[in-house]
Amino acid sequence: MKTAYELAIERLNKMAPPPARLTDEQKKQIAELESRYKAKIAEREIALQSQIDQAAARGDFEEIEKLQARLAEERRALQAELEAKKEEVRKAK
Repeated sequence: MKTAYELAIERLNKMAPPPARLTDEQKKQIAELESRYKAKIAEREIALQSQIDQAAARGDFEEIEKLQARLAEERRALQAELEAKKEEVRKAK
């Protein structure tokens, strides 16, 4: 006799099977993508932080807010792009 927990796990696995195992090549590609995008994000943060510092020195708080919002948006966009590429690698067999 199965427990309620075991039955629930079986139902979940039927609805969404566990993710497939990645090959060594896929793991390597994902690691390279993560490294590349981490560098891209850091590059944008450095560039925009410099502009934020300049705006702060001028006392331009409106510009600071715009630059911080731009940085957050660029970070989100790059992260979404990374996740999409990682998903492509996962689906490729």
